[in-house]
Amino acid sequence: MGEGAMKATRKKDQKLQRLAGILFLSCACLLSACQFPFAGWHDGTKGKDRFTVTGFAFDTTYTLTAYQGGSQELLESCIAQCNKYEEIFSRTREGSELYRINYLQRLYGKLVKERKDGKHRLEKGDAGKSSAAGEAGYQKLLMGQWDTKGEIPSFTIDRKGRLQVELSDTLAELVGKGLQYSKLSQGRFDISIAPVSQLWNFSGTVGTPPAAAEIQEALKLVDYRQLKLSDHTLTYQKPGMELELGGIAKGYIADRLKEYLLDGGVASGLINLGGNIVCIGRKTEKEAFQIGIQQPFGDRNETIAAVRGDNNSIVSSGAYERYIRTEDGKLYHHILDPKTGYSCENNLLGVTVLSQRSVDGDGLSTTAFALGLEAGMELIDSLDGVEAVFVTSDQKLHYSKGFEAYLIQL
Repeated sequence: MGEGAMKATRKKDQKLQRLAGILFLSCACLLSACQFPFAGWHDGTKGKDRFTVTGFAFDTTYTLTAYQGGSQELLESCIAQCNKYEEIFSRTREGSELYRINYLQRLYGKLVKERKDGKHRLEKGDAGKSSAAGEAGYQKLLMGQWDTKGEIPSFTIDRKGRLQVELSDTLAELVGKGLQYSKLSQGRFDISIAPVSQLWNFSGTVGTPPAAAEIQEALKLVDYRQLKLSDHTLTYQKPGMELELGGIAKGYIADRLKEYLLDGGVASGLINLGGNIVCIGRKTEKEAFQIGIQQPFGDRNETIAAVRGDNNSIVSSGAYERYIRTEDGKLYHHILDPKTGYSCENNLLGVTVLSQRSVDGDGLSTTAFALGLEAGMELIDSLDGVEAVFVTSDQKLHYSKGFEAYLIQL
């Protein structure tokens, strides 16, 4: 073999070794979430000094690994933390706090509609007027028809017929964050999308969209501006509105787990919540973690880019992780436009966001995707400490101003 051929072979082998260092992790849905990192990691350790725990929550498998500091017991205690958050944030888990609040609103919306249609009367007195009798009548009906698991949430109905629900500290914090990103995106990210998103079924790759009339009816209940959060009290301006927090919940939980592990003495570690990646410190003192960004619609081991993970978060939103195709070949993906009720159509396949906090990466990746390349990039470039890469339908990569500093040459 000639010297030139030998050099080419060594170069190829070195690239294969680098690619082999990026192990890809399957991604799954959290509470009908819109965040799907095309991500994996390479730890570069032999495993003798690290601790790992794997569990299942949020409809996905999660893995927590400590490389420096901590203990197996510390990581195992995170399982209880994950279960606790699922009992608060899950839209689909019967009995969770969010499930019960959504159920209450759904029931209230049904009762209001039935009264307007003349299907029932309350009690003595006119509930259509701003009267104490009307408020008490609705509250009595709601409590009497409560038939789901778990206690009925603490609520009142004011004189304007608005349902007011008391939230726990944790749920109030996340709802506040969701409203923040709903406002930042001017409604392209909207935590009141639940009435529409629950019409869609992205559990397989073949399917049909909901009926247009159903979508149009559900859209009447989608508008984050009709939600008012004051301290721990959430007021719904419209009966029947429901919340979907999947777009930011995994990031919020990952941030809380990172704080918990840092307090427990972990100096280097990785958190993977169904693909949401949070790096605690670095892999070693001199070397960062390697996070792979998957090729859209490619196999799990096909990478389109790789970035450094250095005490930061890497979160993505993609059009290809959860989608259906109709018999005529049209593709619908899970990132829905709150204005139309259908998938966002903007020539994007995915957005990956690097940030310090994972909850920001969650909110921004979906927001940037929904805004599209131009407006989404403008938003990212306006924020300090946040970078992103956009993947367009022609498989081209578009970087924010400082993103290339994080790229790893493969």
